[in-house]
Amino acid sequence: MPLASADLRDGSDVALPGDTPLDGDLRAAGGIVAGPPLLIPAFADGACDTPAPLPPHYPEPLASDGWYPEIDLTRLRAEARIRDTVTPERCRDVVVSALVWVADQLAAWQLEQLEAGYATLADVPAATILGESRLVLLYRQAVAGWAKALLVERYRDTDLTGRGDRRIEDVEPAVGEHRRDAIHAIRALLGRPRTDVALL
Repeated sequence: MPLASADLRDGSDVALPGDTPLDGDLRAAGGIVAGPPLLIPAFADGACDTPAPLPPHYPEPLASDGWYPEIDLTRLRAEARIRDTVTPERCRDVVVSALVWVADQLAAWQLEQLEAGYATLADVPAATILGESRLVLLYRQAVAGWAKALLVERYRDTDLTGRGDRRIEDVEPAVGEHRRDAIHAIRALLGRPRTDVALL
């Protein structure tokens, strides 16, 4: 195969394979030989022109009874890491069930606060974190935790990998962990310890 030589900046000759001589001196191109433009298939066929799908958006939040804060379902999905494969209807269904469960757990305590003159949960005296009442944050944690537990329990496929190779038994601990988080949030809101210790 014939070789073509190119004169580099230091005056040395470099032999390059080729059927024809190089066009011009490499000095004129700053030591760079221009070639045909690279063509990346992903851009060439328009594969990257399609935007990523947006997460589900819920125009209206869910309210329990007016005393508790509203639940933004879009925010809850993000915080609880609920996958996009879960339909908005399924998500709303489990959140409504979680609102009922949390309200039941706090019913007696809520009545005490109402009798004390507090019109909403946010009015109950509590420390604030990032501008929000600690009690409101705990309430949202309880709802999100119980909703995620219900979601995994009812629709076990939502916590499986894309290949579906996780066994149902592997999902069981996740259900218990989400329930535990919800119960811990309820106990913290009520000012109770996380565990009950029986005296012998």
